[in-house]
Parts: sequence; C-alpha cells; structure tokens
Amino acid sequence: MESNTTESYTYLEPTDLDNNATLITDLSCNATHHLNVTCELPLTYAIPLYGYFMPILLVITIVANTLIVVVLSKRHMRTPTNVVLMAMALCDMFTLLIPAPWFIYMYTFGNHYRPLAPVGVCYAYNVMNEILPNLFHTSSIWLTLALAVQRYIYVCHPPVARKFCTMPNVNKGLFYIIFAATLHQGLRFFDTKFGEEKILWNNEEHSVCTKTTAYWVVHYVTEDVYYTCYYLFRIIFVHLVPCFALVVLNVLLFKALRQAQHRREQLLSKKTQKTECKKLRDSNCTTLMLIVVVTVFLTVEIPLAVVSTLHVLSSGITEEFLDYYMVNAVVLFINFFIILSYPINFAIYCGMSRQFRETFKELFNKGAEIRNGGSSRYSLVNGPRTCTNETVL
Repeated sequence: MESNTTESYTYLEPTDLDNNATLITDLSCNATHHLNVTCELPLTYAIPLYGYFMPILLVITIVANTLIVVVLSKRHMRTPTNVVLMAMALCDMFTLLIPAPWFIYMYTFGNHYRPLAPVGVCYAYNVMNEILPNLFHTSSIWLTLALAVQRYIYVCHPPVARKFCTMPNVNKGLFYIIFAATLHQGLRFFDTKFGEEKILWNNEEHSVCTKTTAYWVVHYVTEDVYYTCYYLFRIIFVHLVPCFALVVLNVLLFKALRQAQHRREQLLSKKTQKTECKKLRDSNCTTLMLIVVVTVFLTVEIPLAVVSTLHVLSSGITEEFLDYYMVNAVVLFINFFIILSYPINFAIYCGMSRQFRETFKELFNKGAEIRNGGSSRYSLVNGPRTCTNETVL
C-alpha cells in the first residue's frame, strides 16, 4: 500500500534545525520542511474513508486473516501452497495493522490538524505510516507472484513440481522474499532527518517536527539520483513486472483449466476412469480458486501501478504534467480499495474450499469430525494430496 506520492524533500543545514528559538507563525502547506499531516491527503475523502470506515475494516481484516492463519496452520493443512497463502494473510494484515493507530488518532479522533512532535513521535509516524506498510505490501505482492508461479508449475509441469515445490524450498522462498522486501525499504529508515522548531499555533507556542532529507543523501548521492532509483525500482520490480507476470500466468492457468475441463468431460464418458476424473476435478477447483485470488489482487494493484508510473514520469523524467491534488485523491481511494480487498480471500476460501470450511467449523465444534476424516491425507480443500504434495480442492 503506497503512501502519499507527492512528497517534497527540502534539505536544511543541521545548524538551522537547532535554532529552536525562532518562532514560525505559519504551518501551511507551503512550509514544505514541516511535517504537516493535513497536507498529505485530501481531508474531504481521508476523514470518512480512513477515519470512519477504516476502523471497521481493521477489525474485519484482523478477524478474517487470523482465522486464515489458524485454519491453514493445522497439521493436516500444511502444504507448500497453504504456507504461501498463510504468509500472504499475515503480510496483508500487518500492512493495515501497523499504520492503523495513526489513522485512528489522526482521522477518527480528528487530530490531523495538530502539530506533530516531538522528534521520536514524528519518526515513528514516518516508519509506521510509510516504510513498514510498504515493506509488508511489497512482500504480499511478491508472495502472490510466487503463488501463481507455484500453481503454474503444478498444473503445467508436474515432474518439475516434485523437485522444486517442496516445503523446504517454499520456506526458503518465503525467507528470500521477506529479506528482499526489507532490503528494498532498508535505506528508507535513514533517508529522512527530523528536527524541531517552535511555531505559533492558535496564538500559542508549540513544537513542530521538521522533515528534511538526510545529509548523506544530499551530499553523497543527491536527491534526484536517490529517489529516482528508489521509485524506478519500485515501479519496475514491485508493480509493473509482478502485475504483468500475474496477468500472463492467469491467462496460462485459465487455458490449462479449460483443457483440463475438456479432458475431464472425456473421462466422464468413460466410466472406468472415475478415480482419475475426481483427481482432475479437485485440481481444477484449486486452480480456479487461485485464479480468483490473483484476479482480485490485480483488480486493485494495476491502478496503483499506473498512477505510480505516471508520478515517476511526471516528477522525475519529463516535465510535470499531473495535478497532484487529484493524484492524491486517486491514490487515497486506490489504497482504500486495497485495504478493502484484504478480508476477501477469507470469503474466497470459504466459498470455494470445502476442506477449509470443514476445518473452520471444527475450530468451533471440537466434537465434529471433518467429512473427509481430517487426516494428513487432505490439504486445503476437497481431496487428497497428489504425489507432488500440491493443494487440491
């Protein structure tokens, strides 16, 4: 989930930040070195979406994704595919959970207009509202891509799946994804310097944070190079390439699904092939479920990729051509719809996965037996694991 795409970076010498005796009578959006939350988002939309609807979505997301993790962590549900689904649920939940306290404080309780201080609070706001959410959202994007690649291998190259789609390899893949996402955001913890200044606000003296680009960025890298490299990397490897790859994989999986369905119809005409027909049906259901999951993901991610690309072109490569008030409003709504999509996977699993539903029911009814026996022979939903240990519906 992206933060405000129109950040301004103004460098001040360290001696300027130490002059706390100077009173500044304006906390307007023109004072670009002040951390002014009011200027970050259009309040007309931010207050109702982040202030009123977001706390409700937060509760729903925490409950839904926690249930996903609990269900998929059951012993008889542990498969390579389920591990990726569980990691996706955790990353989605943390993407919203970490900035949520600030959303509630700023927009629900109406404190967005107040000067933010001291320095530690401002640094925490920056980390929790921008850096960590981007870290987990990046991880979620790459995990979704890994899920699609894994399913493509299961469906189209079963012999390869036996070798590569194993629990040890999946666990290594999860570690590499989280580690790469952390490296991608690592420098963001140190690229901004916060200080304090005194201002007159409501005829009273208050401290307010100043936000400037770190000394090492300005003098050793330059702001243009640093932020251009960061955003270009993000546009290419976090948005465009994953979205394009997911579209291609979704099309290939859909074609494979059509071919498998045609094969199943042929097997149905041969009554001696009932076992093979059932396995094919189970595999088709799983493929269809993951296609739906990826489609929901692409629906909310592609608009963000387009807006982010236009922002980089407008601010760094060509002459500025975007209306950034409109851009901020669009990004606000895109982020809200991304948040809205987080609990949807739980509904998809419940609606398309019999084994998931049965395991979920078992959480609240210890005496109930899962229809298929609840043994380790079964994975996410209807049916036994295949020889490749894939998840089948």
